[in-house]
Amino acid sequence: MPADVNARPGKETLTVFGIRSCDSCRKAQRYLKDHDIPFDFHDVREDGLNIQMLERWADRIDWTRLLNRQSLTWRKVPEADRADMNRDKALAAILDQPTLLKRPVLEHRDYIAVGFSEKRFTEFLEKLA
Repeated sequence: MPADVNARPGKETLTVFGIRSCDSCRKAQRYLKDHDIPFDFHDVREDGLNIQMLERWADRIDWTRLLNRQSLTWRKVPEADRADMNRDKALAAILDQPTLLKRPVLEHRDYIAVGFSEKRFTEFLEKLA
């Protein structure tokens, strides 16, 4: 995983999974930098995704939260497939088309967040303190 310039050796870091061109991912990174929180950034297009990551996340939160139903990619999924979506199909689809992943995914040993929310990130930082 490529290390972000904000990451500090010796401290447990967060990992932000997303796409460099994604506005929500950039907002999340800016928020973490502004609050001096070390993190690594993992670009799901460039650095890839694997089924173990997706299953780990889906074991911690409802799999439906991982699926970006607002994306252009989702709109290209045939209606029959969208209507019949389940956990296994969703994870396979995200693996095949990483832009189906709701971004960013913020992962920490004790915490996971999907999508950027300043309120949720602030609550998370309070838990770390």
